Amino acid sequence: MSNKIRLLIVDDYPVILTGLLAMCKTYDEIDIVGIANNGKTAVELALSLRPNVVLMNLSMPEMDGIEATQLIKRSAPEVNILIFSGQSGPDKVTPAINAGAIGYILKDATEHEIIEAIRQVALGKASFDSAVIGSVLKHIQGEDEQKNLVKKLTERELDVLRHIAKGYSNQEIAKRMVVSASTIHSHVSRILAKLDVSSRTQAVIYSMRAGIIPPLDDENASDKQ
Repeated sequence: MSNKIRLLIVDDYPVILTGLLAMCKTYDEIDIVGIANNGKTAVELALSLRPNVVLMNLSMPEMDGIEATQLIKRSAPEVNILIFSGQSGPDKVTPAINAGAIGYILKDATEHEIIEAIRQVALGKASFDSAVIGSVLKHIQGEDEQKNLVKKLTERELDVLRHIAKGYSNQEIAKRMVVSASTIHSHVSRILAKLDVSSRTQAVIYSMRAGIIPPLDDENASDKQ
């Protein structure tokens, strides 16, 4: 069984698409299973090819990246979406996260940053450009408000949240914490309600700002040591 990252690349600009293809082909760990130049084709290919990661542009003809992400996650929740966009405002980032994306990298990122984001998202871990994190956090709450809401979490809920930040599913968290998956589901629902967010990814970003889990870059670095 191959351990390669099965990647679907989606962008409507031929130059960018060609550049991403050329870059990713130099990494043996990445297997490019398909390319698409619009959201509609991206959905069709994602559902038929079942890649580990979809590198998804946002503004595209026929169907934008947010709608494509929603449709993919609805039918193939195991497919992880990494948004690749030149736009970092909350009007784009927050809908992308709500649609199910767990990563967001900007088009001016370095090759190393793009590849590292693909690696992390393939593992089910959130990966966000620092500018994107700042944009989302400013849109959600002020720092003091975040810390006050985080104080509502129990120690058990904080433990679950730390596991979520590491990319574990409810089933994996349940196994590690030796409880049922339904118990973890209840914990996750309460965490989202207490933090006043609508997705696991938002909860992770929120908690980074509040200081209860390390920034993603620090977490990734510690994983490699």
